[in-house]
Amino acid sequence: MTTAEASALESIPADQQGSFSSFLKTLASFTGDLSSLTCPSFLLAPISLLEYSSFWADQPALLSTIGKSESSEERFYAAVKWFISSLNGSFSSRVPKGEWEKKPFNPILGEQFICSWDDGTHIVCEQVSHHPPVSGFFIENKEAGIIINGHDGQKTRFSGTQMLVDQVGYCTLKLTQREETYLFTLPSLSVNGIWYAAPYVELYGTSYIQSSSGFYASIEYTTKGWISGELHHFKANVTHEELLPKPTVIEGQWTGKSTLTKNNGSAEPFLDLTTMEKPTPKVADIETQGELESRRVWHKVAEALKAGDYMTASTEKSAIENEQRALRKERADKNETWTPKHFVNKTGEAIYGNLREKILTKSDSKFVDTMGAESGWLYKDFETLASSSSN
Repeated sequence: MTTAEASALESIPADQQGSFSSFLKTLASFTGDLSSLTCPSFLLAPISLLEYSSFWADQPALLSTIGKSESSEERFYAAVKWFISSLNGSFSSRVPKGEWEKKPFNPILGEQFICSWDDGTHIVCEQVSHHPPVSGFFIENKEAGIIINGHDGQKTRFSGTQMLVDQVGYCTLKLTQREETYLFTLPSLSVNGIWYAAPYVELYGTSYIQSSSGFYASIEYTTKGWISGELHHFKANVTHEELLPKPTVIEGQWTGKSTLTKNNGSAEPFLDLTTMEKPTPKVADIETQGELESRRVWHKVAEALKAGDYMTASTEKSAIENEQRALRKERADKNETWTPKHFVNKTGEAIYGNLREKILTKSDSKFVDTMGAESGWLYKDFETLASSSSN
């Protein structure tokens, strides 16, 4: 146990120690999907998991520059740069300095999160499924000619002292002014330090990027070992059958600095996230939000957590969850089918085109499952926007 982990254990509120002990005992013997477990209130973050989808646009300036270069190769590197910044936003920079990872709220069915940035980028997120939990998201910057569609879900399990999370889903990015599309798959992650009330996230495994221009990247995620290595490490090999005689290597930390090496030459600076300011998205005031918008749904719970009032937080959270159970029962009794407001279910082929097949021919076939091959969630106006923007 590190000094920091020991300090985290000592900081557990007295009225939460029994709950934390029971939680650990449950984890030790639990099998199956961990998303159904109830987490002690002091380990909860005052934010909905749905809002995490907005971190795809954590650095909107990087996103809006992807289509600027006349070179398809440079555009692909720009897409990789943006993707790495989104990983940092999703799993590192959102955690306040000096604090540990905390569990976000499980979004209710139909929950929505909408925000925008000063450069014209905006995002619409919706919880399109509760069992299994799946979030749909759509990002657009009209001036930059960029539209993004995706969905992500989580399959969680416990192994040893780690919680392992397989991210199920994909992200497609379309440059409407160039008729160019990119398909991104998602890495898995591990949550460590739970036993000491000091959770932190690491990425592991491999994710892939395939563009319609023929560029392909395989990104491997590793972490510091007992003797060597570094935290949050990634290594991407970029290939193209015709334009790259040798793979381009992009390597470094997805939370910090990375370099790019072409043709086995000298490494040059690629991305430095340590020097980039994180712009604050604009979100409507609670009072003007719709009843299903995230910050309105979870407002009372979030405020109680921020105040350290864990009893009230637990009570308010239970009230929301009980109401959702009652609504599910009511729909079942009436044989009603719920449908999302912003997204529709489509076949995988309609969403991925042939990019998924290209990834599968170059990678492990296990990705059939993690990408949601048979079907996915598409923003209702995506096809119209893609068509009108390119005309």
